[in-house]
Amino acid sequence: MAFKTVLTVTGLDDGDSDLKVAAGLCAEIEAHLSVLVLALAAPPPIGEYAAMVSDGWLEERQTDLDRSKERVAAVSAFLARSDVSSDVTSEYPEIAWADETVGRRARYADLTVVGPRLLAGETLKDKVVEGVLFSSGKPLLLVPEGGSQPTLKPKRVLVAWDSRIEASRALRESLEILDAAEDVRLVLVDPMEGEDKHGAEPGADAAAYLARHGVKVAVDRLPSAGHAVAEVLRRHAVDISAELLVMGAYGHSRLRERIFGGVTKSMLENQSLPILMAR
Repeated sequence: MAFKTVLTVTGLDDGDSDLKVAAGLCAEIEAHLSVLVLALAAPPPIGEYAAMVSDGWLEERQTDLDRSKERVAAVSAFLARSDVSSDVTSEYPEIAWADETVGRRARYADLTVVGPRLLAGETLKDKVVEGVLFSSGKPLLLVPEGGSQPTLKPKRVLVAWDSRIEASRALRESLEILDAAEDVRLVLVDPMEGEDKHGAEPGADAAAYLARHGVKVAVDRLPSAGHAVAEVLRRHAVDISAELLVMGAYGHSRLRERIFGGVTKSMLENQSLPILMAR
């Protein structure tokens, strides 16, 4: 899929670092950059003490709205200095509904980019990631701090394959990237044979699908050897000098991943290279 519109989200206290990352990616693929300035509002006071705290709550809201206008102006000034086509909007939802707000905005983009500054946070990062993955139907690109310059034209790509719907969606969303790459590794960790698992020859069907699209793909079947799947993927990405990891996200429910952990949760907590996720 061609990425013609790229969305990135920035908070009130963020600088230009994430904007530079997103603008650089847009310049690389000649895409439009859409920036969402997002501030999270505290819920209105309720109960018997509401009258006592309402003035403070209103003052806090007005301060946030004023800061949001300032942030929009700063982002607009940055974009005016950039060569990419762009627009900027702002939203001020309550914290509980922020993911839905992000998801609705992300539906009008082909890809949402989360840069290092936003990834370093907690609440805002969680709302953006979950909003895109669960409420937009569009892919998400996580760009961690450090490492090489992020690119949407990588030469070497690692694709994490587990035969789930989410992984299939990630393949489809990244086809244009994979087709242009020189080396694509379809990686299976502890694959199981069987019709309801990975098939008679694990990875063969997915590799054939990619090959029909012109992708230069090889299948790597790896044992976990007692290590977590996420750790095996990260190590293999280093071994093959991958510039991008493509994977499906949240094969299990969000609640289960939060309580028991999972590959998605581990990858979100410890990124070693850019990751394109889809669900």
